[in-house]
Amino acid sequence: MTTKASRCGSWIAAGLLLLASAAPAWSAGCSFEPQGEGRVAAVIDARTLRLDDGREVRLAGIVPSSPDKTKTAALAAIIAGRDVTLRGEDDAPDRYGRQPAFVFLQGSETPVQSELLRRGEALVSTEVANKDCAAELAAAETEARQAKRGTWADPAAIKNAESPGDILTGIGRFTVVEGKVLSVRQAGATTYLNFGRNWTRDFAVTISRRMVPAFEAVGLSPKSLENRRIRVRGFVEARGGPRIEVLRVGQIEVLGGN
Repeated sequence: MTTKASRCGSWIAAGLLLLASAAPAWSAGCSFEPQGEGRVAAVIDARTLRLDDGREVRLAGIVPSSPDKTKTAALAAIIAGRDVTLRGEDDAPDRYGRQPAFVFLQGSETPVQSELLRRGEALVSTEVANKDCAAELAAAETEARQAKRGTWADPAAIKNAESPGDILTGIGRFTVVEGKVLSVRQAGATTYLNFGRNWTRDFAVTISRRMVPAFEAVGLSPKSLENRRIRVRGFVEARGGPRIEVLRVGQIEVLGGN
């Protein structure tokens, strides 16, 4: 049964459902068009590899769960020296010349990204627009979080919105924050989800005016988030207090309870 309440407990990006029950039965949602094959010659960092033909590939859809070198080792343990297939919606290189792709080991229907997420070695990023692929990645991350694997074994993996100083230590890094939205205010073309009473010092999420229709399209206006507990992910900026700008609806997950 699909209700507004059940949608509020799930990823709300274009119908993406973050259901734990989806984890055991992935449907290869990230199996886009093939973009080539090759053998992994080197693992450069936690989400970048080099193929034997010299191509550099960036794993799409995820970010490392921490900057330490163990995340690079985790990727290397899965793919070093292996034959892989690349899939994606667009093989245009990024500004560093790397090809973004979902990477599949030969004979596997599950992307390497999902395996890293299941182990708690990565976080779902905000860049995946395809709802089936986003659902697959979200289910893998949920499994790891519920089992407290990898980075999720650390209680500090999710930052508390009531501790702005702790969040500020992650300036420029991709961070997951949870807390209760105390107020929703609009200033010019920006809507602020405030998690504290001091608007210049406490944590806040910003939503530009152009993003509001996307929220309304899934039946959840920013104002309806007031007094709700949410989980938000994105890059931390310092604008007085810590801020995360929402560029996709899927950055926000509404949690149960108040």
